[in-house]
Amino acid sequence: MCGRYAVTTDPALLAAEIDAVDETEGTELDVPGYNVAPTTTVVAVVARHSREQPDDAATRRLRAMRWGLLPSWQKTLSGPPLFNARAESVAEKPAFRAALKTKRCLIPMDGWYEWQVLDDPEQVRKPRKQPMYLTPVDGTRMYIAGRWSVWRPAGAGLDVPPTLSATVLTTDAVGPLRAVHDRMPLVLTPERFDEWLSPDGPADPDLLLPPGLDVAERIEIRPVSALVNTVKNDGPELIRRAEPGSEPGQLSLL
Repeated sequence: MCGRYAVTTDPALLAAEIDAVDETEGTELDVPGYNVAPTTTVVAVVARHSREQPDDAATRRLRAMRWGLLPSWQKTLSGPPLFNARAESVAEKPAFRAALKTKRCLIPMDGWYEWQVLDDPEQVRKPRKQPMYLTPVDGTRMYIAGRWSVWRPAGAGLDVPPTLSATVLTTDAVGPLRAVHDRMPLVLTPERFDEWLSPDGPADPDLLLPPGLDVAERIEIRPVSALVNTVKNDGPELIRRAEPGSEPGQLSLL
């Protein structure tokens, strides 16, 4: 699963990093965000053709999207946000399969959070969970495979501005990451970006396979403070390494 993540880079810098046009200006983005949660407006990378020059090559664009996919046929914003989709079955699920053909995106992340269940023979009532922050050892960013949609309320005309929304694809955890959770976001490496983002047809099914072991081995598994358990908490202290304190579930920052 991937239900929280961090992204701290300004969209303008992200655009320069991946040679994209920044179309997020004027939107309310929580950047830097150290505790990004579903329904938050996040940055996503897409590739689209120009309306004026549709025969030109598709260009990368940064767009603001709601994290939690809204299928085009959904009538209202209410309902559980579809913030994750399993890569193995995304092509079969009604909520995801249509847009998977031409509306694929990348979600930039500094890292994501996962809650590891700890063995504790004295904890007889409820398993103890340790929040972990999974982030590249070298401090670079990750780009996670996602898909996106265009949504308008039922009965709304084309003059009503659409809501763009996205979901993160997850896959089987690889290598050392399996010790934390059996699932992980589908991390894509730069040489796969263009094929994944192409709006001109379905992606190669191989792009939906788990990343290689080399990718997983470059990701640090960092215990962090239980502060991340509360969505309203935000700040760099959330991603700082921590060690368990004297009370179950409580951590002392280092």
